[in-house]
Amino acid sequence: MSDPLSSTPFTVVRLAAYTKADQSEILGEGDDPFGVADAGLTWLPKEDHFGVRHQGRLVAHAGLLPLPVSTGGVDAQVMGVGGVAVSPALRGHGLARLVVDAALDHARTRGPRHALLFCRPPLVALYRRLGWRPLDRDVEVEQPAGPVVMPLRTMWIPLHDDEPWPEGPVRLRSYPM
Repeated sequence: MSDPLSSTPFTVVRLAAYTKADQSEILGEGDDPFGVADAGLTWLPKEDHFGVRHQGRLVAHAGLLPLPVSTGGVDAQVMGVGGVAVSPALRGHGLARLVVDAALDHARTRGPRHALLFCRPPLVALYRRLGWRPLDRDVEVEQPAGPVVMPLRTMWIPLHDDEPWPEGPVRLRSYPM
């Protein structure tokens, strides 16, 4: 028996906005759809949104936001990727790759040399398959009471010419995305 979705062409579209209702359409209702509430972090909303619709319903999303970062004392900008979500019923069909690749394609037009994301440890393997690399050092992020070490796994990907990640301590000079 063949999978009827394997022949369905999924198309990524740029979304004008992404709301809590859109998130619920993908992930369902719940207090902690991303499983990160226990980290106790304040997050920034994304500016650019990419999604996939299937049978009139939003089934996947990835967001993008330029962020200030300091690495080894040198200030720069990264493109933060976040809010990656795929409907549980459609996982395993390449939708995460589609929306993340669309976000990265757009990020490459914005100028920064790297993209950054934060994820729970069980998702590291997924992002590795998508070309992301674990950052093997702590990352400080801003929070209302001051900087904290990011408790989630930090991953990065070059946006241009396999640009290496710079050496030295890393501090996101904003809330995480």
